[in-house]
Amino acid sequence: MKLKLEFQYFEGCPNHLKMQKSLSEAIKGLEEKVELQKILVEDEVSAMQFKFRGSPTLLINGEDLLEMPAPENPTLACRYYSKGIPTSDEIRQKILMKLNEKASL
Repeated sequence: MKLKLEFQYFEGCPNHLKMQKSLSEAIKGLEEKVELQKILVEDEVSAMQFKFRGSPTLLINGEDLLEMPAPENPTLACRYYSKGIPTSDEIRQKILMKLNEKASL
């Protein structure tokens, strides 16, 4: 079974392109092991539906890349990353860690 990656974003946030590029680089060579789904969050209703943490957000098997919990009142907003948008190396490390966890089950 593949690792499920869910990339959530909205067009009004400029950071989603940078993270999308990092994500694409991070999964190179892992395409057989991951399933990537891009989710465009277009309005407040879909923000609630996806428990949107802000744009951009990456969920790995339903868990936030940086372990941010789902907000009580999701809204259409850009996400703030205190250390900057995660790099391709940071994303890849987390994906590899999750793949290793899955393999040891």
